[in-house]
Amino acid sequence: MSTDGPTRDALSGLNAAIAAVAVADDLDSALAGVVAAGVQALQPTIAAIFLSDPDRASLVLAAVHGMPEPAAAGLAADVADPANPFTLAATSRVADFDRPGTMADGTDFSGAYLPLIVASGGVEVALGSIGMGWPAPHDLSQDDRATLTALAGLAALAVDRARLSSTASERSEWFERMAHTDPLTGLANERTVSRILELELARAGRQGSEVSLALFDVDDFRATNASEGHEVGDDVLRRVAAVLAESVRLVDTVGRIGGDEFVLVAPGSAGAMVSRRVQDGIVALPALAGRAVTVSAGVAVFPADGTDSESLIAAAKAALSRARTGAAGSVVETEPVTETEPVTETEPVTEG
Repeated sequence: MSTDGPTRDALSGLNAAIAAVAVADDLDSALAGVVAAGVQALQPTIAAIFLSDPDRASLVLAAVHGMPEPAAAGLAADVADPANPFTLAATSRVADFDRPGTMADGTDFSGAYLPLIVASGGVEVALGSIGMGWPAPHDLSQDDRATLTALAGLAALAVDRARLSSTASERSEWFERMAHTDPLTGLANERTVSRILELELARAGRQGSEVSLALFDVDDFRATNASEGHEVGDDVLRRVAAVLAESVRLVDTVGRIGGDEFVLVAPGSAGAMVSRRVQDGIVALPALAGRAVTVSAGVAVFPADGTDSESLIAAAKAALSRARTGAAGSVVETEPVTETEPVTETEPVTEG
C-alpha cells in the first residue's frame, strides 16, 4: 500500500504550520494556523491547544477545531481536573499518543496529547499542550506521530517567541516609563516637567494665554527624616504625591523635582486655585508618626511673572521662599510689580 498520499499531506500540513507561525501577527493567529495545519495533515475530528498562564491555576484554551462553542467551553472547564489529558501532558511533559476517550455525544474516540516544550537555560519548560482526537479505533503511524510532535514543537516555538516579545516590550515600556517618572512617587521627573513646561510656554506664547507654575515644599521634611527615619520620610513623599495627582486637572502636570520639592505646571491662571486644592488635600492627611503633613507653595504665572522658563521658575522660587517664612501650609503668589512714575530732575531756577 502506497504511503505517498499521507506523506504529501503531512509535508503540506507542516509547511502550512511553519508558514502560519512565520507570518502571524499575533499568537492567536499562529496557534490557529498550527491547528489548521494539523487538521490538514492528520484529519482529526477535534483538535485544541491549551497554554499555561502564570496568573491562573489551570490551562487556558488558545485554539480549537471541530467543537461548537458550548463544547469548547466545557473542554476549557474540564482542564481544571489534574487528570484531564491536556493537563497531564502539560504537567508530566510526556506525550500520550493513544488515549481512549468519549465524545460529548457518547461516541468513543482515540486521542493524542503532547506537551509544548521549550528549553530555557538547559531546563525543559512546558508552556501548555496540544491534543487531537479521532473516532475510535484509530492508530497513529510513526509518521503521524512525528508530524504531531513537529506541530507541538512549532506551537511551543510560537508561544515562546510571543512571550519573549511581550517581555521585551514590557521591559522597553518600563525603561521608557523610568526615563520620565520619579521611581519613588510615580510622578513626572524633573526632566519631563522641564520639557512639558517649555512646550506649554511655547503654546501659550503663540496663543497669547497664560501658564501657572507652582512649587511645593514639604514643611519640616528634614526634621521628619532625622527624627523618624527615611522610611517615614519616603511615606510622606508618597502621600503628598498621591494628593497632588488626585487634586489637579487632567490638563495639569505634576512632578517631583528633587528631595521634598514638587512642581505643578497648569495651563491658564488657575495655579493658585489648584495649589489651594492641593493644600486642602494635604491637610486632610492623617498624621504620620505623630507629625502633621503640610506643604508650602509658591505660584508664578506666565507671562506676567516671567517670559521664559528660567524667569518663571525664579519667580515661583521667590514666592515659595516667602511662603516658607509664613505659617505652615501657606500658598504665596508672586507679588505684583507696581510701576512708579519716573522722577525727573529739574534745573534750579536762577534769577537773572
